[in-house]
Amino acid sequence: MQTTPLINEHLKLKAKMAPFAGWNMPIQYEGIIAEHNYTRQAASLFDICHMGEFYVKGDALNIGLENMFSFSVTNMPIGKCRYGAMLNENGGIVDDLVAYRIAKNEWLIVVNAGTIEKDFAHIKFRLKKESYIENRSPTLTKLDLQGPLSRDIMAKLINPGVANLKYYTFNHFDILGERNIISRTGYTGELGYELYISTGKAVELWNLLLKDKRLKPAGLGARDTLRLEMGYSLYGQDVDDNTTPLEAGLEKFINFDRDFIGKDALLRQRKIGVKRLLVGFKADSRKSPRHGHSITKDGRSVGIVTSGSFAPSLSCGIGLGYIETAHAKTGENILIKSGDVEINAAITAKPFYTKGTARS
Repeated sequence: MQTTPLINEHLKLKAKMAPFAGWNMPIQYEGIIAEHNYTRQAASLFDICHMGEFYVKGDALNIGLENMFSFSVTNMPIGKCRYGAMLNENGGIVDDLVAYRIAKNEWLIVVNAGTIEKDFAHIKFRLKKESYIENRSPTLTKLDLQGPLSRDIMAKLINPGVANLKYYTFNHFDILGERNIISRTGYTGELGYELYISTGKAVELWNLLLKDKRLKPAGLGARDTLRLEMGYSLYGQDVDDNTTPLEAGLEKFINFDRDFIGKDALLRQRKIGVKRLLVGFKADSRKSPRHGHSITKDGRSVGIVTSGSFAPSLSCGIGLGYIETAHAKTGENILIKSGDVEINAAITAKPFYTKGTARS
């Protein structure tokens, strides 16, 4: 089981630790609901050091990077971040990721923790010899500061210039003697920042940020309920190599006006139509749907839950799941079942939570 550089800090704070994607990670400190609500109302600090970062250099068209993702990397302005997917030849999602354009011919690719080795092999195998790719995951780590107060905290503790970052942009700032990237990104739906720093500086940065008493640590439990309230997918749970962006409702992150790996498969699928769709649903009670529960309609199983939880901001159960296309209609009543558990729910538009401050 791998650990992040912050393992001793989590133990000092008496975090509840648990395995996640091969890592021993903090799930909660004072409680998932408390940490969730505090992130929505103030600001929280998350250890995201387990995620992966690849540095790629070269002419994107000539080295094959432009064809690697569902989005174009060549039309990205320098200083811009872009979310999308990396696909296999069948249109399946190898990973969802964020690309940062550092310079004309330089990119940072941020991937999920559990897919680092798979993603690196996928990209390296397909890049041409003229390229340069480096897996910086072992030496570069990431902390996420999320919540409505994050801008004020970052401006006070790191650099007033951080406050000028626009949504989904980044810049380089001096952080504890290093010049590294801070982006205005995150996966909680709230105003927030992601800070990159060398692994050896992670503890120092963590403790520097937590000196601001407005900021509290939060674990992956709250991170999961926050992302679920926004209707964001979790790789390995809601999407994987056997699901396509069309099935997962991620078509807006595909640029079909260019060639990319998996495009032909997606065009064929779009032509014949998908048989299932990833939808959001809301329970009529506080009962929590769970991964693997069956989605039923008129006594017949028509789908399966991929993510489910109690939503602290909404005071009810919510979830994501794949359902037969014929039933994937907003307002459609469904029944979630597992053994003796039965939860009445209705398919709901995403995001579930619409008051987030991410773009403010």
